[in-house]
Amino acid sequence: MHAAGERLKIAVSACFMHPDPARAAFAKKTLNYVELSVPHWLMSGGALPVMVPSVEGDTARGGITLDDYAQWLDGLVLHGGADLWPGSYGEAPIDARWQGDKVRDAYEMALVKVFVAAGKPVFGICRGLQLINATFGGTLVQDIPTQRPDALQHRDAERYDRNFHQLELVPKTRLSALLDCASSYKINSVHHQCIKDLAPGFEVEARCPDDGTIEAIRATGPDWIAAVQWHPEFHKAEHGTLDDTPLLHDFLAQAHAVRAAAHHTLSPEL
Repeated sequence: MHAAGERLKIAVSACFMHPDPARAAFAKKTLNYVELSVPHWLMSGGALPVMVPSVEGDTARGGITLDDYAQWLDGLVLHGGADLWPGSYGEAPIDARWQGDKVRDAYEMALVKVFVAAGKPVFGICRGLQLINATFGGTLVQDIPTQRPDALQHRDAERYDRNFHQLELVPKTRLSALLDCASSYKINSVHHQCIKDLAPGFEVEARCPDDGTIEAIRATGPDWIAAVQWHPEFHKAEHGTLDDTPLLHDFLAQAHAVRAAAHHTLSPEL
């Protein structure tokens, strides 16, 4: 067991609920929130999740910046949620339904940049993978059924997190080493957008074997940035899905290593 002061503190990016007069509570206010499965997933590894609120908006006050969070916390997990705004990767929406959330995009892109600049690891989940790809110069398929009609059904509103398909690992990648002994490669699929053009400086670590959809990516340079298209926090043993524990432990191990290196730098041996 770790004492509270020794536990890793991991940032979780916020989802946004913008003002909506049809909403009964806080109709005129902007809400930041997390879906509870993500912090619970981090807690399963002994980490303390911390939701990072937006520091901008019409109620903003004080001098706190996202960089203050990056310096204080040990790593960042990008949460799933709303579509990306196509303008975030240089395109116009092909349908009004896929306008996305450009406010959240800007907030999360800024979060990624400050955590990477601070040398902290970044892990993306679903939208998080797409956000990372767009942040570093990649593009997205705005709607898989429209733009890739022969693809597998990657989103089923009724089945939601019980919509599954298999995962195909790319040999000789970090992910293939982590999951080499997995007893199942069945993953959930809860997305209608996906990577179109991979960002420079990243490699593909896994695909959907049925249609080639990119399911996992990792930075090839010195920065620790990895992401998956599925939701590891939704997996349960009773569904016979992939055991994602190695992914969580690998991310947290890097956060521990960065913290230890910083501590050694601040307290060198005499």
